[in-house]
Amino acid sequence: MQTINIKIGGMTCGGCVKSVTNVLETLSGVEKAEVDLASASAKITFDPAKVQTAKLIEAIEDAGFDASL
Repeated sequence: MQTINIKIGGMTCGGCVKSVTNVLETLSGVEKAEVDLASASAKITFDPAKVQTAKLIEAIEDAGFDASL
């Protein structure tokens, strides 16, 4: 397992946090996603053999938010 932090832009409320968390945790290979509104970031634990970092960022962006390492 690998853990990374991704910066997320555009989150304004708890609903946004829940949306990003759900999007990440439904991806195959993601074990855990801890999304924090105050720091505008997500700490993601995932299996790099099943999902790449680029796919995590793409999923966040597809949900309507900005994402970067």
